[in-house]
Amino acid sequence: MSSLIDSDVEYRFNRGLRGYLEAVTAALGIGLESCTVDLDTPVSAYIAIDWRFTRFPGRDVALIWDEQHGWAATIEAGCGEDVIVLAYLGGDDVLPDPRQVVRFLAALRADDHSLGQPGPPAIRRPGNHGELLERLA
Repeated sequence: MSSLIDSDVEYRFNRGLRGYLEAVTAALGIGLESCTVDLDTPVSAYIAIDWRFTRFPGRDVALIWDEQHGWAATIEAGCGEDVIVLAYLGGDDVLPDPRQVVRFLAALRADDHSLGQPGPPAIRRPGNHGELLERLA
């Protein structure tokens, strides 16, 4: 019986997370098709942004999210390597309001570093998706 409960929690978490990501992409003025989700632990998401930072003209921009650190603005490293994190949104909320994510990215685009932080915040431990269900409903 426990595995049925766990699978129901994960199903509802995945649906809720996709709804949250849809709200974030809509607030950014792009579609959910710009987003990919990785359901391994820690759960993470990647949103491709359709513009570049002027100080990194040859690098694609993306927002990444994971259930432990929340949102980060990144640029592609090139040569198939991982992304380079420019800043983390920070705070104590792994699921901030989509408008806050937009303000964070807009500030970085304007070369304003008053929002965000350089290192990853430890907002929560990965797993236990049941504790996020109410917020994702």
